Amino acid sequence: MSGEATQTETPLVGQDVDDLRERWQSIQTTFVDEPLEAVQQADALVSDVIERLTQTFRQTKDSLETQLAEPADVSTEDLRIGVQRYRSFFERLLAA
Repeated sequence: MSGEATQTETPLVGQDVDDLRERWQSIQTTFVDEPLEAVQQADALVSDVIERLTQTFRQTKDSLETQLAEPADVSTEDLRIGVQRYRSFFERLLAA
């Protein structure tokens, strides 16, 4: 299995998380003067986060599938590593 992808990275990291938290703070501030607008912004923010998580998880799954796409060319060791990666990915899904 060549081109191993890291399966331990978190779906949202660093600047993304900071930006999302900043957007949330802005929404909370908006609530005082515009409660309906704040709720609409909160809905949009949550939808954005769900979409980002979905894309990240989909890309990870696609990567796992690609690495094991040709069973005839995959050794037992490659399959063992594949199962470990799927287990790690499964745990990330449950933690989300």
